[in-house]
Amino acid sequence: MARDYYGTLGVRSDASQEEIKRAYRKLARELHPDVNPEESAQQRFREVTAVYEVLSDPEKRKIVDLGGDPLSPGGGGGGGRGGMGDPFAGFGLGDIMDAFFGGGPASRGPRSRTQPGSDALIRLEATLEECASGITRELTVDTAILCDLCEGAGCAKGSSPIRCDTCGGRGEVQSVQRSFLGQVVTARPCPVCRGFGEVIPDPCQQCAGEGRVRSRRTINVKIPPGVADGMRVRLASQGEVGPGGGPAGDLYVEVEELPHDTFTREGTELHCTIRVPMTAAALGATIPMQTLDGVEELPLDPGTQPDTELLLPGKGMPRLRSSGRVDGRGDLHVHVEVVVPTKLDEEQTALLRQLAELRGEEASELATNANGRGGGLFSRLRHSFGQR
Repeated sequence: MARDYYGTLGVRSDASQEEIKRAYRKLARELHPDVNPEESAQQRFREVTAVYEVLSDPEKRKIVDLGGDPLSPGGGGGGGRGGMGDPFAGFGLGDIMDAFFGGGPASRGPRSRTQPGSDALIRLEATLEECASGITRELTVDTAILCDLCEGAGCAKGSSPIRCDTCGGRGEVQSVQRSFLGQVVTARPCPVCRGFGEVIPDPCQQCAGEGRVRSRRTINVKIPPGVADGMRVRLASQGEVGPGGGPAGDLYVEVEELPHDTFTREGTELHCTIRVPMTAAALGATIPMQTLDGVEELPLDPGTQPDTELLLPGKGMPRLRSSGRVDGRGDLHVHVEVVVPTKLDEEQTALLRQLAELRGEEASELATNANGRGGGLFSRLRHSFGQR
């Protein structure tokens, strides 16, 4: 009976070479002696291997399609053993790797000598006023720039890179190790050319073959209004030039906001504290208030209590949108601290005593209790004694 080549692998007679290869990989993983030691599995593995060798050979496959049997004696196939002897006969190392690892050692090929540069970071100190108005500052940065002598090529003038003899230009070398699954091929970057596939016999004297050199330069940085501590301004392509003259990364300028003597900042809101005499808090006053925009008149109503918070709308920090556009401003919160004098002369003491008598404030009263009942302790005592 003629051997069913396609049926052995479980594929159709019009299957492509890729389909045949996938089917063989699947069966080989299940039937290999190191995975399945049963005698029946070993026999089946030898048969599958021999059939795959035939169907992967275009000439032998033509014989099968014409009704022939290349594995039978005299059939143009496996000789006296019928192709069923050594299970690894004609079964190359690449096929073993394909069967067990889904493909041979993936060759990445030589990597490009030209690589993108990395980003750089520099910090910029700015006052609160500068953060509010925005500034343009000239900064000195130390980064890698393109070598002007070789223009990034890394070679001396008149020379060029040559192919690496160690890896043959592949950029990697391979080593073979044996394991319980068979031979394993590993690849690593070539130690001579460092994975580039080529070497520079005559490097540039200025950059030593790197294609870039370090240099100190000055740039103008524009900081928009409304930036805050820790925010970063991105300057495209102003960072480190890459190896081999690769494109430069970005430069990030991080704002470090300095503490202010008067104001504290919470986002776009500003806070400050003013100390006013008790007479001004009692009588009311107009206080000149220094803001980021200049002096503003701050009205203090009569009877202003300690810890009162006054608001100056629109006198805070600019609101910075993600697009860099300023959209409005926050507010300035003024916290009032009433100052009580600690030293009084005789005349001042007499006047205050007179005021206390006029207001009936010779003695203190406890605040209203939690139940909301009015009157202090002394008031309730007077009321109790008055009824007796």
